[in-house]
Amino acid sequence: MQRALNAKLTYDDYEAIPSDGKTYQIVDGEVFVTPAPSPFHQRSSKRLQRQLEAYFELSGAGEVFNAPIDLILSPHDVTQPDLVVVADKASITRRGIEATPLLIVEVLSPSTEQFDRHVKAQRYAAFRVPYYWVLDPDEQRLECYTNIEGAFVLSVSGEGDAEVVVPVFTGLTIDLSAIWRSGVRG
Repeated sequence: MQRALNAKLTYDDYEAIPSDGKTYQIVDGEVFVTPAPSPFHQRSSKRLQRQLEAYFELSGAGEVFNAPIDLILSPHDVTQPDLVVVADKASITRRGIEATPLLIVEVLSPSTEQFDRHVKAQRYAAFRVPYYWVLDPDEQRLECYTNIEGAFVLSVSGEGDAEVVVPVFTGLTIDLSAIWRSGVRG
């Protein structure tokens, strides 16, 4: 397949990338490669996922998926969020999630922090993702953002062993101590 020198990559290009153990994502047609996450990152993600599942899946308000899963926002935007909550089951296809989800959570790693906080956050905001959360295991901090007119605004945050009450989801409280307990950091 021949491509123009400055052509944006598409989902078809993404599918053609050989499996090599790295994480590939396409944002606005540009490919980004990151190393596999650490066990500390994965443990934090898994523990937050359990709390989100207890809230969204038990109430029937949505389904929670964890990476790797393709979130296909456009032909030129294919990401793999750490966690994604889907309220519209019609957006779940054999290829991945093919619509704007309700909530995206990125768990920071030193190698992905700038990418998650800036590149991906701006793109998710442009696609009108309603809620975007950033979980920082090194700082033991959760930041919950709400999309207001195409930009994410911090709505609530917490750190350490706090319980974070998320006002946009009635009855959802995230117990941060359950995420950080007895884990090796780094």
